[in-house]
Formats: sequence, structure tokens, C-alpha cells
Amino acid sequence: METVHKIGRRKTAVARVFLKEGKGTITVNDREFEKYFPMPTLQYKVMQPLVLTNNDKTFDIFVTVKGGGVKGQAEAVRLAIARALSEINQEFRAILKPEGLLTRDARMVERKKFGQKKARKRFQFSKR
Repeated sequence: METVHKIGRRKTAVARVFLKEGKGTITVNDREFEKYFPMPTLQYKVMQPLVLTNNDKTFDIFVTVKGGGVKGQAEAVRLAIARALSEINQEFRAILKPEGLLTRDARMVERKKFGQKKARKRFQFSKR
């Protein structure tokens, strides 16, 4: 099996995932996955598609991720891994789709408008 390359995005984070058969090691930006995402909730998010499809010890995953914060990066990695798994085996798609792991979360930060303090907040109004 050759290497599968997929991209996942969330907010401003972009994750590129290279997935190939191996022992189950995950490397994020040339660091161990547990060191890059130290919080257990973020580790759970990244491992979710692998655990659901029982492939947590089957594939070696190399990830490059940039932009955004750690939570957005973890969710971008999760999407990219789910996309790569569904390309490897179409049966995985039926498992991942109902969990919402193949859906790109399109919510972004709303831009600040001119003449306003923030995106929606206005400057204080003074009648007199």
C-alpha cells in the first residue's frame, strides 16, 4: 500500500496527513503526538477516527499542521485522518459519516467591520 495524502481544515488551521501501513505511530510536526497535543481531550479527538474503525495500531501517520490554535489543529487533523481512512476502505465511510467526522466545520471568525469596535459590537452611542 502506498502513502495516502489528505488535507483537513478547521477555522484557520490546515493539517496535511500522510497515512501508510505501520505500527501505529503518530508524528505531528516532527514531534510525538502526545507531546504536541498534551491534553487528553485533544488526543481523544485526533484518535477518534482510528479507534472507531479499530485501526489505532495499523497505520503510521505523519502530520504537518499550521495555523489556528491547538483545538482547531486537533480537529483539522481528525478530519484529515477520517478522509484518508475513508479513501483506503469504503466500509470505514459508513462508520465515520454518522459520527460527523467527514463533515468540514465551516464556522469561521466573522471579520471586523469599519466604523465598529468588533465584528458586531458598536462604539458607544451618545445622543448628546
